[in-house]
Amino acid sequence: MIEISISKLNKNFGFKKIFDEFNLDISSGERIGLIGDNGCGKTTLFKMIMKKETPDSGSISIRKNAKIGYLSQIPFTNVKETTVRDYLRSQFSKILMLEEEMKNLEQQMANCNDAELPKILNRFGQIQQRFIDSDGYLIESKIDEICNKFNINADLLTHDISTLSGGEKTMINLAAIMLCNPDILILDEPTNNLDINTLEWLENYLSSYKGTIIMSSHDRYFLDKVATKIVLIERGKAEIFYGNYSYYLQENERRVLSEFEQYKDQQKMIDAMKRKIKQLQEFGRLASPSGESFFKRAASIQKRLDKLELILKPEEKKELPLNFQMNSRSGKQVLIIDGLSLNIEDKILLKDINTNIYYQDRVCLMGKNGTGKSTLIKYIIDKYNNIDFQDKILKIGSNVSIGYIPQTIDFEDNNETILEVARKYFNGTETNLRSALAKFMFNGDNVFKRVGDLSGGEKVRLKLFELMQTSINFLIMDEPTNHIDITTKEVLESALKEFPGTILFISHDRYFINELAKKILYIENKNIVEYLGNYDDYKNQMVKKLSFSSKNNNDFKTRGRK
Repeated sequence: MIEISISKLNKNFGFKKIFDEFNLDISSGERIGLIGDNGCGKTTLFKMIMKKETPDSGSISIRKNAKIGYLSQIPFTNVKETTVRDYLRSQFSKILMLEEEMKNLEQQMANCNDAELPKILNRFGQIQQRFIDSDGYLIESKIDEICNKFNINADLLTHDISTLSGGEKTMINLAAIMLCNPDILILDEPTNNLDINTLEWLENYLSSYKGTIIMSSHDRYFLDKVATKIVLIERGKAEIFYGNYSYYLQENERRVLSEFEQYKDQQKMIDAMKRKIKQLQEFGRLASPSGESFFKRAASIQKRLDKLELILKPEEKKELPLNFQMNSRSGKQVLIIDGLSLNIEDKILLKDINTNIYYQDRVCLMGKNGTGKSTLIKYIIDKYNNIDFQDKILKIGSNVSIGYIPQTIDFEDNNETILEVARKYFNGTETNLRSALAKFMFNGDNVFKRVGDLSGGEKVRLKLFELMQTSINFLIMDEPTNHIDITTKEVLESALKEFPGTILFISHDRYFINELAKKILYIENKNIVEYLGNYDDYKNQMVKKLSFSSKNNNDFKTRGRK
């Protein structure tokens, strides 16, 4: 059954065409991952389905009586001074109005005379029946049930929504949507601000959801786990792939190669037709005045050429030339931590931790939010920047030169342009500087953009350009993939794989960790546990550890009974 049918959709914003004869059918039970570069129209499409935005032309048809739940990127923009419980209760506003009317009628019955009572009783009976038919007496049990499913504890229910973290707001909003039992879920970046444990829970929840899902996400691991169909928005049209994200990657590469061959063949044919037209016209001029037949044949070929549907040249995969000027490598031992403890005021984050990082290690620092990952990174950077630094507990190896990309990238003056910031670090002519910036996707007039107006991905690229001009051999990054689109992530991954030095990074992006990490340092119970491999390797080791622990506990209980 078709839940949503989108036909010949067109939408322009100024001079930018977002959708160009866009077509898409969404069937019952499908879990669609919507992908594409930032600005391709994913959120716009969601808004048009929800009738918050209107298309210039085309149609969007939704199955009659289908209930849609919409999770926007920025929840609770109009909710103020409301507790979580009250917000969840507000999803039953129509039923609660019936409850309020019942209370008013009860007051009227208490104060009315005998003549008025039958009429009020009759009205009360009608309203109460509607309340019962709407499961009004089950509201609290439904809220308790959804809170159990979403791990929303009793304490959180009393909190004001404005005080919640971004991840908590996302989960509360989704819980509220699910209270209404939607047939179709529209999720705009549902993975934003969620830690890995919550992400894994959400993946399991959505994978078992019986309705239809259409979602946009920059989290490729999430798309791999949840999506059964990928829709790529490219040049205003939909390219459909019947599988998850990994399937899309393989098939899209084949598609691009095939389209490129078709493009080359058509260009050869067009060139041959143009040469033939030119030749026939020349013959016509030489044979004048009896050369009319040559001109007619040339005109016939030109008509065929004019009617030809042109194949657009596929966009080439973007790459970053991450040629770091690594004049000298570091020693074998890059970072030695021996018995380090870290506190924030009275809170102990890390206690007597020990770990070593060696030359060309690719290390991901992981752990739940608030366990001290960023604090440890900043401590390392502070020690490195202290010229007189001498510390037996934290030692930075010989000839180590650190480049640092913080979680929030700031520049000295937000009014400076990309060109002005880049010039401070680049040794060469203006022409060479513009050429170098173009390789980092800062082309043409883009270089005059204020750094204060840059997106997350642009800031990361500019920071990498800055570091590339210096002789660093130890790159430290704190959540480098936050707020950047999939294309930029893939470009960044490809570039970082070529970095010849050592990398230490924090990330919640499991796909990024899988692509880059060779070692996991996991912060748990104020300690650091080392796991060799990437994220999937770490998960497999955790499963084995839990299985072994469970088996030992069962053996112990069995021996105890004997």
